[in-house]
This record gives sequence, C-alpha cells and structure tokens, in this order.
Amino acid sequence: MVKIVGISGSLRQGSHSQQALQLVAARLEALGASVEILDLRTLNLPFCDGSQDYPDYPDVERLRDTVKQADGLILATPEYHGSLSGVLKNVLDLMSFDQLSNKVAGLISVLGGQSNSNSLNDLRVILRWVHTWVIPEQVAIGQAWQAFGEDGKLLDKKLSQRFDQFSESLLENTRRLRGSIIE
Repeated sequence: MVKIVGISGSLRQGSHSQQALQLVAARLEALGASVEILDLRTLNLPFCDGSQDYPDYPDVERLRDTVKQADGLILATPEYHGSLSGVLKNVLDLMSFDQLSNKVAGLISVLGGQSNSNSLNDLRVILRWVHTWVIPEQVAIGQAWQAFGEDGKLLDKKLSQRFDQFSESLLENTRRLRGSIIE
C-alpha cells in the first residue's frame, strides 16, 4: 500500500490549507492509499539552525521518521507575501536528503486573493534541490474564503475535479516511482 504524508504549512485554526489537505487525503484514501497528516499545530518543533540533532525536540525525529517511511507527500501552504509559509519552509529545513529524496510530492497553495503559482514554484525549487519528484498537477486555490462550504467541501465543481485529478496523479506517480526504485 502506498503511504502518503500530508503537511499543512498553516498553524491557524480553521485553516483553508488544512481543509484542502484533508480533502485530498480523503480522496487518496478512497483510491486505496494510506494517508497520515502531520498536524504542525501539535508538534513542538524548533527553528532550524542547521544542526543535525535537536535532542530537546523529540518531534523533529518523529517528523523525520514519518516522512522517511512515506512513499509520497502532500504539501499545502498558505501563500504569504508571494511565497510559501515560513512554517512549511522551516519544516522542510529540519529534514534532509535522507527523508526527502526519491519521494513524490503534490503541492497545494491557498490564497486570500487571486490564484497564482508563486508559492508552488518556490516549493518546486526547494523540493528539486532535495531530489523530491513533484507531480505536474498542482492546485492553487484563490479567494479561499469563498472556496469552501460550511461543511468543508469545495463549492466549485471544476476545482473539485482538479482535486480528483491531483489525487489520482499523486497516487499513480508514487506507485510508478516506488516500483522503479530498487533498495
């Protein structure tokens, strides 16, 4: 079974990034994947200072172990000042090639204004650097405050279809890469 780890770069209660992540996780589980969401609001993580070890922060090892054991990733970020959140960047900085190489990742950005790809492009650069394979499908949700109903579901049918395509691509490409890597 394909194992996917989801991480949202938002710490806000009622986060639209977290909502988007939950929706993709449900779609992936319906397709047969195992999905674990690491809720950064519940982890005690330090600011990355470039150290290898963070003995006072056992959640760093939990983060690293969970991601290392996964086949793929879903990264969802709010877009702040034209890029990914500092929270998500810090989480990625706490990891290395040991955890991120040869993973497949799907990327989601959530914006209060018009949809664009700035944070997604920045994430692609970061992940390419650590040898993570990013699927071509990506989701950018503009005006997120209008995108979700009170039940947490997407209101726009086309956006919901994009979530389906995104989920299918992430699972298919993760299976392909996992099957081609000889360990």
